[in-house]
Order: sequence, then structure tokens, then C-alpha cells
Amino acid sequence: MSQAVKNKANRSPEASAFYIAGIILLGIVVISFIVSLFWTPYEPDATSAASKLLAPCLEHPFGTDNLGRDVLSRVMAASKYTIFISAAGVAIALILGTVAGIPAGYFGGITDRGIMLLGNSIMCFPGILLALVAVAVFGPSVTNVIWALGLVFAPTFARVCRLGTMEIKELDYITHARVMGVKPARIMTFHIFPNLVGQLLPATVIGLANMTLFESGMSYLGLGVQPPEASYGKMLSEAQAYVRVAPWLVIFPALMLVFYILGLYFISEGLRVNLSKGGK
Repeated sequence: MSQAVKNKANRSPEASAFYIAGIILLGIVVISFIVSLFWTPYEPDATSAASKLLAPCLEHPFGTDNLGRDVLSRVMAASKYTIFISAAGVAIALILGTVAGIPAGYFGGITDRGIMLLGNSIMCFPGILLALVAVAVFGPSVTNVIWALGLVFAPTFARVCRLGTMEIKELDYITHARVMGVKPARIMTFHIFPNLVGQLLPATVIGLANMTLFESGMSYLGLGVQPPEASYGKMLSEAQAYVRVAPWLVIFPALMLVFYILGLYFISEGLRVNLSKGGK
């Protein structure tokens, strides 16, 4: 048996375990999101003075909050903002990072220095601080949160694309394409970018998890999703005053947030194992 086959046999179970754990945890949140598009046990924003701070029961499996709102319904509704904001933010960061990082790695020189200087200038500040400042200036809204997170995370994707491009452009088939007179734009689009997908995939999954943390922190501080819409961060912020008398207000949104982030990290780890296996 060859060394490559041995590596595959040894590593596949490890990667599969990460994938299974990640899919199970992530699936809980995704299923909650899909179901919430068509049905929730109660209207997420409906209040009831007679149902304030009810403990989990058959009628309200996750209990109710200080306004009598059903926590299960709000947890389900919050999942759509978590998934939408993280996915849209990563999409913006990925597009901006790819557009900046590939030319930087391909052309080098002043193009590389200029793009990397801009990226390093953004990355030298804490990302959450920049996002908070941007949202505070332009106003708290879902759209502004998405753009702020996309801009903050774009340099990370640009670095991945730059380093990958610097390696790929030295390969024989890229040199052959240059000799044949293929334009740089076509080389970067059709020859380099497809070979970066394997490197960008783990970064994208990690980006989803990190953006979820950022969004939750911003919503917790009141600069993310605005009331009466539900988000995990906002629910945790509202539950802070009742954590001793109604701990379920913290437990259930926190669990969903942990499931989503851990699921993404497990999947990312599985991808990392597969990539390391493929490199041997």
C-alpha cells in the first residue's frame, strides 16, 4: 500500500468525524431557520401580559420572556438573521478579497504593496471595533452590519488569495499561458481563481463563524438587529436582567449560537484535515 493510500485511510475517519459533528450541530440551526420561514409556534413578536416569564412547559417548550413572548418562536426567528447576515457578509468579504488579493499576488510590485498596505491598515485595528464604529456612524441596521463585517473581513480573504496566487503563478501551465499571449485578466479568472477554491473554502467557513460572533456582539450592544426583530445577541442582552429568575432566556439562544459556531468550526476542521491529507 502506497504512503498516499495509508494517509487517506488514516485521516478519512478523522475528517468524517468532524464533518458529522459539524453537520449535526449546524443542521439544528439550519432546520430551525427553514421551518421558521413557514411556521413558528407563536408570532415571535406577540406579547402577552398573562404569560410573562413562564418556565419551559408543554405550551411553551422554551418558556417565555419578560414580555410574554414565546422564546422558541423567537429563537427560530433569530436563526434567519444569524444565517443571512453571516452569509451575506462573507459573500462581500470574499468578493472584495478575491478582487484585491489575486491581482496583488499576480502582479506584485507596487500593486501588491498598495493593496496590502490598505489591507494591513484595516487589520491593525480590532475588527469588532471597526465594525462598531462603522455601524455607529451610518446607523444600526442589518444592511450596515453586513457591509461593515464584509469590509472588515475582506483583508483576510485578500491575504489567502494573494499567497495562493503567488504559488500558482509559478506553475508551468501559467507560464505557458503567458507565453501564448493569454491576457492577465483571463489567467487570473479562469486559471488561478479555480485553483484557489480549495484554500478559500476553509477560510469561508471560519469567516461565517467569526462574523456570527461579531454580529451577536453588535446586536448585544444594540448596534445590530433592531427590536422588535429577534437575534441571538439581542435576546441575550434582553435576558441579562432576568438571568437568575429566568435562566432559560439565556440558555436557549446561547445554545443555538454555540451550535451554529461549533458546527462551522468542526466542518472547517474537517476541511483542514482533508487539505493536509491531499498535500501529502
